[in-house]
Amino acid sequence: MYEALATAGTRLRHIRGRLGLDPCFGAEMNGQLPRFLGIGAQKGGTTSLQRLLEQHPGAYLPPAKELHYFSLHFEQGEAWYRQQFLPASPGQLCGEITPYYLFHPEVPERVHALIPDVRLIVLLRDPVERALSQYFHSVRLGLETLPLEEAFAAEAARLEGAEVSLRAANGRHRSHQEHSYLARSRYEQQLPRWTRLFSDDQLLVMRSEDLFQDTATAWQQIQAFLGLDLIPLPIQNPKANVGAGEADLVPDALRTFLRENLRESYLWTASRYDISWLP
Repeated sequence: MYEALATAGTRLRHIRGRLGLDPCFGAEMNGQLPRFLGIGAQKGGTTSLQRLLEQHPGAYLPPAKELHYFSLHFEQGEAWYRQQFLPASPGQLCGEITPYYLFHPEVPERVHALIPDVRLIVLLRDPVERALSQYFHSVRLGLETLPLEEAFAAEAARLEGAEVSLRAANGRHRSHQEHSYLARSRYEQQLPRWTRLFSDDQLLVMRSEDLFQDTATAWQQIQAFLGLDLIPLPIQNPKANVGAGEADLVPDALRTFLRENLRESYLWTASRYDISWLP
């Protein structure tokens, strides 16, 4: 009950501030709100997207990727969020990229309540390859100690009760963020939470592989979607967080098992967005 009241209170404060009914809150309202968000998926190229957009003179992104306002810092309030964009020049399009947003169940409604006209960029990577990449990323960061197959088998138990914990404005659940390998690849469960609130023309859904393999074309699509002046692909465009090739050593039999486990994700993205990773 107290968590629900805290969340409702934060939302009410946002509304009162925007209507000018909270003088103290309104006095702190310096800085823009973002016009676009990169919402995921994790290990889908969001760092590369950040590095591209921060080189466009018409865009401003906070130098520290992953603000996590709508996921981990929602209790800080709108004034705190606006302050992250204070350095933006007049006329620059503000945005931020936090891949956890796509997966966090409370984020879509929080975003819609504050910035309903926002544009959203979604990068979807092959579900199996994304899950494997996240696992090895967690191992490299010291966030995962279980062997691969044990970690995947333990996932459901680790995530139990997560959505209840995340309802509070300051809600946290470690495994939901760090050990959600298969769950984060279930795009058919995550994207509908966004499409119920935002129109199709507010979402740019792209294959991560297209960003990696034909970056120039993807870059043109991203700029056009955001309404930015079209500029050539920046020279400094290193592929980020590529890992050490650990996923290449995963047995084909395990990949086949995971592909069947994530079958609904493959079918849904193919039917909804004409996005496929199958031969």
